[in-house]
Amino acid sequence: MIKKLLILLTITGTLFFSCSENPTNKDKKDSAAFDLDSIIARGKLVAVTDFNSTNYFLYKGEPMGFHYELLKAFSDHLGVDVEIISENSIENAFSMLKDGRVDLLAMGLTVTPSRKEEIRFTEPIDSTRQVLVQRKPHKWQKMSFSDIESKMLRKHSDLANKSIYVQKGSSHAGFLNQISEETGQPLNIIEVPFEAEALIELVEKGEINYAVCDENLASVNATYFPEIDVATQLSDLQNLAWGIRKTNSEQLQKELDQWIVNFKTTQTFAILYNKYFKNSRSNAIVKSNYYALSTGKVSQWDDLIKKYSATIHWDWRLMASLIYQESRFMPDVISRVGAYGLMQIMPETGKNFGIDITSSPENNIKAGAKYIKWLHNIFDPMISDDNERTKFILASYNAGPGHILDAMRLAEKNGMDPHKWDGNVAVWILKKSEPQYYNDIVVKYGYFKGKESVAFVSEILERFEHYKNIIPENNEPISFVPHSTSPK
Repeated sequence: MIKKLLILLTITGTLFFSCSENPTNKDKKDSAAFDLDSIIARGKLVAVTDFNSTNYFLYKGEPMGFHYELLKAFSDHLGVDVEIISENSIENAFSMLKDGRVDLLAMGLTVTPSRKEEIRFTEPIDSTRQVLVQRKPHKWQKMSFSDIESKMLRKHSDLANKSIYVQKGSSHAGFLNQISEETGQPLNIIEVPFEAEALIELVEKGEINYAVCDENLASVNATYFPEIDVATQLSDLQNLAWGIRKTNSEQLQKELDQWIVNFKTTQTFAILYNKYFKNSRSNAIVKSNYYALSTGKVSQWDDLIKKYSATIHWDWRLMASLIYQESRFMPDVISRVGAYGLMQIMPETGKNFGIDITSSPENNIKAGAKYIKWLHNIFDPMISDDNERTKFILASYNAGPGHILDAMRLAEKNGMDPHKWDGNVAVWILKKSEPQYYNDIVVKYGYFKGKESVAFVSEILERFEHYKNIIPENNEPISFVPHSTSPK
């Protein structure tokens, strides 16, 4: 099984690398430009985290995760956006930080002396112990406690000559080497490029006998895999923290440390921690058909979304993000103005395309795709840049093309670029709620409150990035990639 996984990893290894790049910074090597003042000026915090069932994942189309939500809370505190890059290789994540591609390692990194030589650590986010993962005896349910205990490894000396698997780049191999030195007994430590939960699953399936991971991860996984035993503690409590660059990050560290210390005292943090580490629903989420890390799915409508997104040459994940925004994938939703279904199409719009939008979810998606194609016919000749055009089409899907065309005319009249959305046309769609602008001679469609449309574009594209981070474009499940958190 290990050989098969290694082969699969080699073939599909790009899944372990960043699924999105920071175009502003990807070629920048001077990390001095990335302290807190520059992050605020940029308006965006760029962080790398690993995708798994507690750090960062998708469930029913919604991005979730302990470190994901912490990042959102910290970026809100700073008043900036957050861009998340997914990366399950610890070594690659460290390289991203050192190269200036990211500002922050938002992972549960074990604080060790050797790592302190490479990076700065924030105030601790959490603490945990290292534990041994092993299988319970065959038919353990019928055995007495003492009989079970007699068959388990419970002491450091019990590990002698055992083959123990750990995640490559984690702190676990170094710790096991310390145990070997202290006991004077050899250990066969095998480092593999799989996140700790994948190793736990291999133990549960009997593919390997032993692995080492962190206790908070092990406790969560014990709810998924009742055949595993995680009671053997190998270490005392160890601090877990986020990482930032060693140099030129004093401002960011000061702000982060103060925020972490304060945030950890709040009820919000307690609720967040319990949500991901002590939640009785975790098992149901991981086993759901819409837990994307295992299934590659965001909804029951994925096949239809893929079918009709292809007709307009859209990435199916972008259309899925649009549908989530409009209906949360609920097929019978009716808005206060009468828009219906998954894509919130007005009945009259459907009739214009010869489609009864209420007859089936498929017809609703079909009509939505035709409407998007119609919008393309308007904006394709006007806006050459694909990414910019997408923003205009999304805005028009929400507001109608007339109001967006008005905003383009206002932008041009007032010396801004009518073919760029952010900071240009988006500014003027907001101003269409002010009399001096909606009464301007170039405005043909009158008053419009554009705040919803600006948020509509931003939220869909942000969710699209999360979908790209976690779901391959071909919609194949990535179950060989681990799906739970692990402090590293």
